[in-house]
Amino acid sequence: MHTVEVSTGPLRPADVVAVARHGAKVLLTDAACDAIAEARADIEALAGSDEPVYGISTGFGALATRHIPADRRQDLQRALVRSHAAGAGPRVEDEVVRALMLLRLSTMATGTCGVRLVTAQAYADLLNAGLVPVVREHGSLGCSGDLAPLSHCALAVMGEGEVVDGDRVRPAAEALADHGLKPVVLAEKEGLALINGTEGMLGMLLLALDDLGVLLETADLGAAMSVEGQLGTDRVFASELMALRPHPGQAASAANLRAFLAGSAIVASHRTGDGVVQDAYSLRCSPQVHGAARDTAAHAAGVAERELESAIDNPSVLPDGRLESHGNFHGAPLAYVLDFLAIAVADVAGISERRTDRFLDAARSRGLPPFLADDPGVDSGAMIAQYTQAALVSDLKRLAVPASVDTIPSSAMQEDHVSMGWAAARKLRTAVDALTRVLAIEIMVAARGIDLRAPLAPAPATGAAIARLRTHVPGPGPDRFLAPEIESTTALVRDGSLLAAARSRSRSDGFPTDSVRELGGQPVESGTPGRNHSEEI
Repeated sequence: MHTVEVSTGPLRPADVVAVARHGAKVLLTDAACDAIAEARADIEALAGSDEPVYGISTGFGALATRHIPADRRQDLQRALVRSHAAGAGPRVEDEVVRALMLLRLSTMATGTCGVRLVTAQAYADLLNAGLVPVVREHGSLGCSGDLAPLSHCALAVMGEGEVVDGDRVRPAAEALADHGLKPVVLAEKEGLALINGTEGMLGMLLLALDDLGVLLETADLGAAMSVEGQLGTDRVFASELMALRPHPGQAASAANLRAFLAGSAIVASHRTGDGVVQDAYSLRCSPQVHGAARDTAAHAAGVAERELESAIDNPSVLPDGRLESHGNFHGAPLAYVLDFLAIAVADVAGISERRTDRFLDAARSRGLPPFLADDPGVDSGAMIAQYTQAALVSDLKRLAVPASVDTIPSSAMQEDHVSMGWAAARKLRTAVDALTRVLAIEIMVAARGIDLRAPLAPAPATGAAIARLRTHVPGPGPDRFLAPEIESTTALVRDGSLLAAARSRSRSDGFPTDSVRELGGQPVESGTPGRNHSEEI
């Protein structure tokens, strides 16, 4: 794993994923160290002034009118972090906290926050030591950024609160000492600089986009398997038909479907004379729905890239040394796309569930046994697997209700409009996990349906995916304990194994050989080693 250099410019999405998920080390560059030192000199000059300066010699928020004397300013910064570390509920996942810390370090490296180099380095040291501050799920309103989550991280740097060290939760002071790290005593402006940002929302958005780079293509694989197993047609995915409606995501999804279905003896067996005029929408319109989701992800990726180029703090140190207050910490740009993605995820899951249901209904499955059961009546087959899908899709519909419109005032009406971006990000994480499971059930059911079409052979690509699945999940037969099979399939979807198997055998308009994937035509670099993603038309 490479070392991620944190400099004055933006991180790449792949860098964030590498540190958050794969434990990559971080290094502050000389340019970053110089920028941090220059901004700190400006802060120290302002700290010596007799004029009150917000964040340096005043209180915060609704208490900003009080002037704080020099001998109380360390207390001011320490008290700010302690009081704002007020999260509640379950622990936030380690990968989210690591992404949040890296992104806050990147903001410090721009030289707009005014922290000391020792404070910025403490964040790098914590990441490199593998110590993860305990952050609680509830507490952020997404305006003044992610105050509570960031405060829990700052608290750990101060040697207070708790951290995850390996497989156990420990007092931060003990863990820092064991790793040879010293707690930081915060100076003027530093407490505010450590907690006033959108890094929690942004980190979760970047991780979701990394997941969706696999899942949206896996949805195409699941749709291809359903088209094949239900004796659908591939003619509706032709490139000339897609060109009539030139959305890039739709074109990419249709190209995937063509690639996954190429060479299918099952599809060829009924290409003429089967009497079916049109397939159901859930089969025929798969690229339109999946493609719209890809375009939504591409838009979200553009927002994320602009946020990576941003320096979110308040107040901020400007190049001429001024310290200015503003509203750049408001999370609306991220909150909107996080909500938008939750809508897209719910719809992709919904069409997947409809495709699955068609396999199980003997009136619509074109010759397959009811519920794909071995002995219908004695056996229930995949009946209840679809119930599980339906329950997940129902949850996803509720998660698609936007959080970003649900502003609620705080701080004695000083913060009277908030983004709720953290809440939008949390529900998107739940939604992405649910989509993974819904797609896994479709693929598990479709594989059984395709097996039941023997001796007709599936396409090389779908056949390879089924062969990979069969190393963990057996084929058709009498009823058995299904829950472990669903979990095994979910793991293969999540890690990209089924997709990789299918792509290795597909005949395509052009799968790439590099690690760049497209979300609706916008190139996004993959941050997950070993995963291959398609670059479509």
